[in-house]
Amino acid sequence: MGIVLDSTVLIGGERRNLTVPQLLDELRAAFGDTNISLSAISAAELVHGIWRAKSPEIRVHREEFVEEVFARIPVRPISLRIARIAGQVDAQARARGTTIPTADLLIGATAMEMGFSVVTSNARHFRLIPGLRVKPFK
Repeated sequence: MGIVLDSTVLIGGERRNLTVPQLLDELRAAFGDTNISLSAISAAELVHGIWRAKSPEIRVHREEFVEEVFARIPVRPISLRIARIAGQVDAQARARGTTIPTADLLIGATAMEMGFSVVTSNARHFRLIPGLRVKPFK
């Protein structure tokens, strides 16, 4: 059992000026000594944030934070199994008239494939995925 972090958790930690070890300590205090992973989609969202920085100084700070995240938290690639889960969930949701944003769908499918929960600061879209365990975090 473990957790897959949504990028909102990492962005929130960076905005609070936490170091990656401090943020990991907070997560372990909240969820116990558990396996922590990151979806490749969240990794892309973090890199996107680096390039959206409004100044070179902010970009450098974000890049250092993100590179430390990548050094400390394993990034799970999108596999065929994850694609199958996402495709099924998406088709069933759309048949009910519900649209789940693709990034959140793939992050959720990653967690489901691993048997993990998603930890997020914005649970709204993740709660649309049946069977996904969602854990809110500041």
